[in-house]
Amino acid sequence: MTAKPAAAAARATVYGYPRQGRNRELKKAVEGYWRGSVTAGALRETAADLRRSNWRQLADAGITEVPTGDFSYYDHVLDTSVMVGAVPERHRAAVAADTLDGYFAMARGTQDVAPLEMTKWFDTNYHYLVPELGPDTVFTPDSARQVAELEQALGLGHSARPVLVGPVTYLLLAKPAPGVAADFQPITLLDRLLPVYARVLADLRAAGAEWVQLDEPALVQDRTPADLNAAARAYRELGALTDRPKVLVASYFDRLGDALPVLAAAPVEGLALDFTGRGAANLADLAAVGGLPGKRLVAGVVNGRNIWINDHQKSLTTLGTLLGLADRVDVAASCSLLHVPLDATAERDIDPQIRRWLAFARQKTIEVATLARGFARGTGAIAAELAANRADLASRAGSAITHDPAVRARTAAITDADGRRSQPYARRTAAQRALLGLPLLPTTTIGSFPQTNELRTARADLRAGRIDTADYEERIKDEIREVLSFQEKTGIDVLVHGEPERNDMVQYFAERLTGYLATRHGWVQSYGTRYVRPPVLAGDVSRPEPMTVRWTSYARSQTAKPVKGMLTGPVTMLAWSFVRDDQPLGDTARQVALALRDEVDDLEAAGTPVIQVDEPALRETLPLRAADHPEYLAWATESFRLTTSGVRPDTQIHTHMCYAEFGDVVQAIDELDADVISLEAARSHMQVAGELAVHGYSREAGPGVWDIHSPRVPSTGEVAALLREGLAAIPAERLWVNPDCGLKTRGWPETRACLENLVAAAREVRAELTGDHS
Repeated sequence: MTAKPAAAAARATVYGYPRQGRNRELKKAVEGYWRGSVTAGALRETAADLRRSNWRQLADAGITEVPTGDFSYYDHVLDTSVMVGAVPERHRAAVAADTLDGYFAMARGTQDVAPLEMTKWFDTNYHYLVPELGPDTVFTPDSARQVAELEQALGLGHSARPVLVGPVTYLLLAKPAPGVAADFQPITLLDRLLPVYARVLADLRAAGAEWVQLDEPALVQDRTPADLNAAARAYRELGALTDRPKVLVASYFDRLGDALPVLAAAPVEGLALDFTGRGAANLADLAAVGGLPGKRLVAGVVNGRNIWINDHQKSLTTLGTLLGLADRVDVAASCSLLHVPLDATAERDIDPQIRRWLAFARQKTIEVATLARGFARGTGAIAAELAANRADLASRAGSAITHDPAVRARTAAITDADGRRSQPYARRTAAQRALLGLPLLPTTTIGSFPQTNELRTARADLRAGRIDTADYEERIKDEIREVLSFQEKTGIDVLVHGEPERNDMVQYFAERLTGYLATRHGWVQSYGTRYVRPPVLAGDVSRPEPMTVRWTSYARSQTAKPVKGMLTGPVTMLAWSFVRDDQPLGDTARQVALALRDEVDDLEAAGTPVIQVDEPALRETLPLRAADHPEYLAWATESFRLTTSGVRPDTQIHTHMCYAEFGDVVQAIDELDADVISLEAARSHMQVAGELAVHGYSREAGPGVWDIHSPRVPSTGEVAALLREGLAAIPAERLWVNPDCGLKTRGWPETRACLENLVAAAREVRAELTGDHS
């Protein structure tokens, strides 16, 4: 049956595009600027070239309205802070002296000044820089960057729509500035912020903007009546402005719920809604409020967060239903394509059968344009594309890659006992302390040590055949010995082997598990210039052979001190991969957990006394609405326990989490039943230690005392002060001393200095507690 064409030609658009360039040109230029080898002018020229290339790619794919303002040197929320003049007091001198250097100082800090706090962007693995606001904050508009990028796009002949973080989301993401009362609510600054947005909108209109998009993803979370009233007031006031472009309010990642009628009634010209995943509920909700008569609806029907091909027929059905609910319906991806790699055609090493199933950013723009054409002209206009899409979907559904009967039988046989330790924590901890013999306030690191150029070169030489496996392994052994020697000399109590053989904490394991695929060019921004290549989880998961036992055992043979075994947990293996969408996530998590359980058991059998299973993504993957939390947390905590519960009582299980709002998942952290947890705490000023205390967390914890995402070296006194704050919430016999996160992104000079200061601070505070100053 041929679908009827839409009443008007539908626009094809996206909300954002990967920033890095095909060969990560932005990363290289920014880091070159930090080193002093790239000038500010050259950096800006590289950025302009990348924007030009992105817009050309979008236009060539059939995107008829390109975004501007989505490009960033570091982070789009930080860009918003600059746009509204919300520069922290401690950074104002640097910004006044040089805007670009001041911008990066806010992002990374300096030796003398701490950076802004960093945390996850909703339930993604992208990190944003948290605005710091207080009752004395004064906002001032600075739209220069937004205007310049719009003018660049218009000058190249594109129809362009600036994309900005909306005022309500900006304030809801903000935190009280240091020294401001913890109960201060940044949303109370809305009336002060709206005139700044009014000025920016006027400036963009003067520069030629027909539409401006204001992103309000915070409204898909559970919101109080006061929050919803703030949203209503914001868009009532912005909508009443006369000197402005048309306003498109966008949401994504979930359903709008109670915020939908608020925005539908607002005097703005359009809404952009997500109709994928949990956002699919927006369809019925939109019909329930009577649609958007007289307004533009931008329908996000192509999943912007995952890499599987779209189901075109399903999307066309959704679009057809929406046609009667708005004055105009346009077609888009569900969110910015920032969250997916650039181009699947670059992945020549992936089985061509599987490559048929993949859609990275460039492929998604083609999908959006194809759907817009079929929606506008009828399905006959895209008959060939629909036939190819049906064949690709059928290929995936029927592939043996996606179904392993042995894995499914093992998963089906899981019992409740498989997810419980044999003894309670109180009995386990006595056995562990007797075995390990650690001092008060034991010191350790999270796992990785600096990934030097020499290590990366060795891996590249091995792949290229310039060295053989034996030569490569000797280099790894040399690095492990160096890392162990440094830790022993420094006085660290529980050692790690430094993970020199690992390219990434997820990819390393994915390359050794069935069901996973690794990419060569699938880079995605995690934060700033940190890019990762999430593996693709395409089929059922199992572990053919041990993955970490050899190198952990080698490290143990080189020292008399305890050495931790290091694994990435099942939830993080899912969250930091592009996970399959053809079965429930809980089912996939159990498969991964069983594979990792085999590794944990083998590490223990090899004599490893401490095993750390990292779950930094536990909070990140928490659904955005509370009603969806119980189901997720049930399978997430179960999968961790399934991984770790087969060990003896005297084997100490650690876990690690970083850069998230842990207070939301303290109960789940407790239910993991790990013996020790290490958490990021330095940037957030030991907030998590208090949250653990309020909850009554009774196990051991190491709130981080060194922010490893900044190049600055904290002094011994600074680390000791953080430790004392931690001791105010966690008893000394249960407090560990460690950095916030792994050290692979840091250089050796700062790593040495920081860890020496960390150990010195632990000794200083230990002496205060015991009276032993020897």
